[in-house]
Amino acid sequence: MLGQRIAHPPSTKFDEEFEIPVPKRLKRGDSTESIALLQQEYESYGDSPRPDARRNEVADSEVESEDEDEGIPRASQTELESALPPVKTDKEAIAEYEATRAAEAGLDFKDRLGQRKWVQGKSSIYVDAFFLALETVLDEESHLFDEAEMAVFQKWRDMSYEGQYLYVRLFLRKTAAWHRIGRLKYYGDIADLNAAVDELLQEHSLPAASATERIAPGEAEPPKDTVLEASFTFADGSTDHIDSLEEASSLLLLEELKVLAKEAKVLGKNKRELLKALRKTSQKQSGLGWSGLKRSDTEESFKSEQSEDYNEDTGLSDGVGTNRDSHFIRKIFAVTGPCIRLSSAALKLFERVHLVFYRSTEWTEKSLTTIILARISRRNFPEYIVSRSNNIFTSRSALLEFEASIRTQFAVDTILEFNGTVTKDGLQKVKDIFEEVYPRWLSILAEEQRKEDRVYESGEGAYLRRFSPAWVYTRIVHKGTSVLGRFKEHKREHQMLCELLDQHLFHAARRGSWYQRKALLEEHYMHALSPDDGRNEETQKKYWKRIALRTCEDGLQDRNCHLIYHHDLQKRISKLERQLNVPKRLQHDFGHVRLAKPVERFVEGTRVEKERTPSRNGRRSSTGGGETGMTNPRRGGKTIWLDPLEDNGECSVEAMCLSFYRSDGWKGYHSEGGIIRTLFGYLFYDVLFTYIPNVFQTAFQTCPLDLHTDAFYPSRFSEINARLNEISNGAGVEILKRVHEQEKERQTCVVGIDWGFEIEDLVEIVECFEGEALSTICKVMAQEYGQRGGGIPDLFLWDKERGECMFAEVKSENDRLSDTQRLWIDVLSAAGVKVELCNAVAKEVIVR
Repeated sequence: MLGQRIAHPPSTKFDEEFEIPVPKRLKRGDSTESIALLQQEYESYGDSPRPDARRNEVADSEVESEDEDEGIPRASQTELESALPPVKTDKEAIAEYEATRAAEAGLDFKDRLGQRKWVQGKSSIYVDAFFLALETVLDEESHLFDEAEMAVFQKWRDMSYEGQYLYVRLFLRKTAAWHRIGRLKYYGDIADLNAAVDELLQEHSLPAASATERIAPGEAEPPKDTVLEASFTFADGSTDHIDSLEEASSLLLLEELKVLAKEAKVLGKNKRELLKALRKTSQKQSGLGWSGLKRSDTEESFKSEQSEDYNEDTGLSDGVGTNRDSHFIRKIFAVTGPCIRLSSAALKLFERVHLVFYRSTEWTEKSLTTIILARISRRNFPEYIVSRSNNIFTSRSALLEFEASIRTQFAVDTILEFNGTVTKDGLQKVKDIFEEVYPRWLSILAEEQRKEDRVYESGEGAYLRRFSPAWVYTRIVHKGTSVLGRFKEHKREHQMLCELLDQHLFHAARRGSWYQRKALLEEHYMHALSPDDGRNEETQKKYWKRIALRTCEDGLQDRNCHLIYHHDLQKRISKLERQLNVPKRLQHDFGHVRLAKPVERFVEGTRVEKERTPSRNGRRSSTGGGETGMTNPRRGGKTIWLDPLEDNGECSVEAMCLSFYRSDGWKGYHSEGGIIRTLFGYLFYDVLFTYIPNVFQTAFQTCPLDLHTDAFYPSRFSEINARLNEISNGAGVEILKRVHEQEKERQTCVVGIDWGFEIEDLVEIVECFEGEALSTICKVMAQEYGQRGGGIPDLFLWDKERGECMFAEVKSENDRLSDTQRLWIDVLSAAGVKVELCNAVAKEVIVR
């Protein structure tokens, strides 16, 4: 029986959530390191999550806190979220599901999931999702937790619904932050908020746990307060845990801080400056502080007030000779009232549960609810074999080491990427971590190779290896190797690149950059760093250049060296062969992939400028409009144009250029990759849902979990290459029609496929593609689906009469190509697909 048909919106930007943000621009020249540098911007999905940016806050209270941080980058999608269908997950969607349920008759959370029944104040989709993760993990992988941790889980089960609800909602918020109890407006689900708070603050004793061997190279001790002690609480209270002005002052809103700063007679332009000035004042002043002594104060009254300044609730004293922290803290508590935050030890334990459940080091509030909303939504999903592995971590020790490796990796990334210019001391710290991790990496590498040879069946271990500490250590070794280069230790750097290339289990997507760097070292440095064995200087240089040539050839022959690296390797081969005077007949001929420069086209049109509008301060906002009274769009900003084919209606620059091509006989879409993703989904439908262990964890996925990782291609090497050969031989139309006939009526949720595209158009498009060209584009998508979602030219055009297809990247006068766009232009040009750079030129500018 067919399910309900879901009509997707006709937009060609379906599935745009898979697009990777454009990285910072890099200088791009002819150097062979250009793509290697670019590759570093596209870290493997899930690498090095930032603990402070792991989850976004859920807007769950009726009155949101005014001190919410603005501009916090949204966390990237997890593998599980990317594999689930695009369902509504906002408050309205959740309320719609919960509010329409009939009265509940003692159902547990599993029954509620099956019958889709929730009652406000008695059950919640958030709590049930939390339970789903916990119960699934404990049913299948309870061996990963010790006696004390199992006791914590039991305490959680025994908690009242209101206590559980409050904990889960705080879990989905800024977990390290303090929350004012008075601002937690959960009246609909919590009848007695204070009782729920008291339940979280209640102390519980724990049984003694068996000792677990701790292996954590690069980390001396686990982070403070993350290990369960003899007793624990689910939450901390501000009264017992806030004892510094720095922590207390962070609770204040800007307006509240201004009032306190005015009383303390300190100045500042913003919250940061006000906090700094307040703390500085606190450290300098003593006695009764800034209020000063009154004329009536005597020595006796002074001593009396000093003793009265001790506060039993806060445990803080504020006498003569001490700083004024305690005085300001009491002032702050009087404003904020009592606050609560989740205790670190229990919090980290539940985060570990979610790591195991989601098979990902990252998750968001959407992760917690999307799987349930997907389950209860009426959607049609592809047919595949669900295989949830229960051996992702072989032991508790392996899980703890993986967690520790993630923290060590984050420490490395913090030094190299998150703190501006890297200092020499910072580089030395990374090198020290690398040296400590290196022996352990070699040990686990050998063990993983043994499992690959003797335990895993073909392709079974590819995705599971992402949860091995060796996966993280390989990335740390990769980062450490680059630091060796910064220290000019090129011989050791070359040795490490050889070791990285000798292993084929981890970070296959980086192999191209390793080949490039290794060849560069061999061409320019190794002749002076290695024994000459009696060769003179010139002969020694040629010797190493021949080795560099072999390295490039090995890279081109390595099936795991991604296609995007081939062009630079080919350029280096051609250069080395010329330098070595290789006879012409013996030189490599790469003429068939020689890049054609994209044709530049200039399209004239009428641009619309909006009049300047007064800003908040009363001045007219302008970005350089001068006396014209117009605003000049910022670089990269959107511009407005008139579409001559649509009665001169306002449109985007892409729509204006698309109309130009249509007037020249082309058909086309402004799809920005939508066409490519749709074609890939059609042509590789059965390959996507081929049985591979561990990548289909639920029955509600639109793609395998490893699609956005570098494990997808090597796990299906034979199937993908067989399909690429079929496409090259002209079978694309047949495959397209077959999948459309099978799945169109059901509107099956498949990653990338937009059922809004007409099948007639798709057939014409495939017919206009050369088989080899379409095969090359599909190979790039198969190798790097997650990384290559962005940068595809704006317009896709085809002409059935001419039998041609073409991409056009549209640029207005304020735009320039990003490196990801250049990379795609190179890929398309190498495949023999025509690419144009369409420059929009304003022949007239009108003001509206």
